[in-house]
Amino acid sequence: MDTIAIEEKYTIPFFTKIPVAIERGDGVYVWDEKGRKYLDFTAGWGVTSIGHCHPVIIGALIQQGGKIMQNPSSGLTYSPARAGLLSLLAEILPVNLSRIFFANSGAEANDAVIKLARKVSGRLDVIAAHQSFHGRTISTASATGQAKHREKFNPLMPNYRFIPYNDAAALERILDDKVAAVLLEPVQGEGGVNVPEAGYLEEVSRMCAKNRTYLIIDEIQTGFCRTGPMFAINGLDIKVDFLTMAKGIAGGFPFGAFAVSEEVAEKIEKGDHGGTYCGNPLGCAVAHAVIKFLRDNRVEENVLEMGDYILSRLLGWQRQYPQTITSVRGKGLLLAMELCDQKQALAVNNQCLANGLFVNVTQGNIIRLFPALTITREEADEGLAILSEALDQAAKG
Repeated sequence: MDTIAIEEKYTIPFFTKIPVAIERGDGVYVWDEKGRKYLDFTAGWGVTSIGHCHPVIIGALIQQGGKIMQNPSSGLTYSPARAGLLSLLAEILPVNLSRIFFANSGAEANDAVIKLARKVSGRLDVIAAHQSFHGRTISTASATGQAKHREKFNPLMPNYRFIPYNDAAALERILDDKVAAVLLEPVQGEGGVNVPEAGYLEEVSRMCAKNRTYLIIDEIQTGFCRTGPMFAINGLDIKVDFLTMAKGIAGGFPFGAFAVSEEVAEKIEKGDHGGTYCGNPLGCAVAHAVIKFLRDNRVEENVLEMGDYILSRLLGWQRQYPQTITSVRGKGLLLAMELCDQKQALAVNNQCLANGLFVNVTQGNIIRLFPALTITREEADEGLAILSEALDQAAKG
């Protein structure tokens, strides 16, 4: 079977695909059909949070798959697997986010909370940030602060406004009594790993509360220890009304969720939302296993240690190649190197792949690194050696 030829023939060509057919994975490594081994510094775009084919995920799939995968009447019946995940999430979410609903993806979770924020507030407008990314449904694409993801799909959903990220004054200038919600990522991922200044999210929260505007925090890429703590907003003095989750929540199994405050939940009525797979037992069992592993094995500590280590290496390269690397930034294991132009970023990406390392290029000239949260020093060094060689070649032209 010619995997690449079949996919090229029958799939809709939404992507410029990488000409590699991956057959299996283990931890931070994957193998193609020919048996060639690669390091994965993308974690499946931030999804395989505890590595490919982790035993706790396989165990949860087998155990729950042997019981039941989807309830009769779906979410209208109760589920021990769902109840177990709800209890675990209640222990780790910000204390005021007491009500939870499950979805299939981050885009679906964001779509739902935008809809619900408008309904319970009685207002229509939603403010999001330039360079944000919130999904590919028509509503979440309309909420995404990047023209390339929006304008080709006109007419877009109305009542979205955009402000510069990390600019509280810009928000204050346009916040009025028509604004249902402000939608922000605590660190912009696809937008280039943009980290806000200290105090920014607290100021946004203060302004939202004063204006009786809901604050939606999109933790789809940052949640579940990606930046270190279980959620990137942990420890911040902010009042979140809606929080969306996906990607790392189930370690590679398609799953999402959103949580709301009791104040919001009291304004939600029967029939305001739903879904066929709203917490199906199989997904709940996998997510429970992943989150329990993250907490029980203190993965946060590894993320902080390895994130600091990799970031220090990137900063060293910036000093070594000032004409190639213009900026280095990130938190935990969500890191980025901004190169001087797209040509060099593409050259680095291609050379890494040729030498057995998957990295990700976003915004044309930014190399994004977000490996499995369980990565070891030895694995990091192996990947960084490949990346270093690619940078050296790019710097030499």
